[in-house]
Amino acid sequence: MYTGESSQNEALQFSFSEIRKAGWNPDGDLLWGYFFIDNDPQKFDALRIRLEQMGFTFVDVSELEDEYDQPSGEHMLHVEKVETHGPLSLAKRNVEFTDLALEFGIRAYDGWDVGLVP
Repeated sequence: MYTGESSQNEALQFSFSEIRKAGWNPDGDLLWGYFFIDNDPQKFDALRIRLEQMGFTFVDVSELEDEYDQPSGEHMLHVEKVETHGPLSLAKRNVEFTDLALEFGIRAYDGWDVGLVP
């Protein structure tokens, strides 16, 4: 859970150095994906609406698998948005989404991934 911006600094600095090593420019727009986890996929409905109002694009809700490749009963909401982030702004986004998960009764904001803009 992302509860403070400063606690993420070291990990995000490393992540951004890895993005640069991959040949991507984190100083420009990239496609950022964000993930929320809950056992009740219906709880994502209201959160999805809020995220879309904030300019995020819905990707999907999927059921996660356990270590035996069986349905786990946990579901993941995936949204994405083309944005430019640095470690500080991404830390702020992580705290914002942790707070949003709490507001909507979602078990967890599970983090982010990043890719090139298609």
